Amino acid sequence: MGCFPKLADVPEMVAEFVRRVVELPEGTIPVHARRAPANSTGLIRQRVGLTYDQAQARKVADEVIRTEAAAKNDPADLINTALEKLVETGLELPAFSTLDAMASALRAEVNKVICGIIYERLSEAHRERLLKLLTERGLDGKTLFNRLKQSAERASWSHFKDLAKHLAWVDGLGDSTVWLQEMAAGKVADFAEEAAAADAGVLGDYAVMKRAAVLACLVHKARMRARDELATMFVKRVAAKVKRAKT
Repeated sequence: MGCFPKLADVPEMVAEFVRRVVELPEGTIPVHARRAPANSTGLIRQRVGLTYDQAQARKVADEVIRTEAAAKNDPADLINTALEKLVETGLELPAFSTLDAMASALRAEVNKVICGIIYERLSEAHRERLLKLLTERGLDGKTLFNRLKQSAERASWSHFKDLAKHLAWVDGLGDSTVWLQEMAAGKVADFAEEAAAADAGVLGDYAVMKRAAVLACLVHKARMRARDELATMFVKRVAAKVKRAKT
């Protein structure tokens, strides 16, 4: 585990395995004398080559998580990367709760910086256009935000024309490649997924800077998806024409 768990956290099967290996009597339970841990932990660290330096361990974890948070958004991924680095450096691991708290705090800090960069790249007109997606409604009574999340229907000629119009509308929201220049693809995808999973009301509670940033990422993904779907539908339509022509 790279650290010393509390005795209460040691699984019974592990304690039983150790008892059998050192040939202790049946019913022996994992307890220790008050002065034993200091001596035993030092010997164990020496045996496995671990260094106990929690300040240094937190410093290493901080640097790794801060760097990785620029490209990754899942706290589990950030924690696992930090654990790998700590094991590599031979440091005894901090408690999981410590790493969990660090990952959450540093991710929030890095995300705030990223959202700020995206927000600054948006012109005033683009900001207004993106934020209106949550309140402005189309002819069907739904918000334009819902329209942004729509996927292609079956490959009919009328749907092809509708999808072409949808692509033109999405492109008209702005050049997302400029807004997200040099941003990690994984981060953009995570922000877009966060926006897509929410509804207009939930996003409306976000701070303006973050709201505009995640919407910018969603627009970027919507543009990519619309192009892919339009190309796929075009191929299907041509294939259908070729099949009928051969017939």
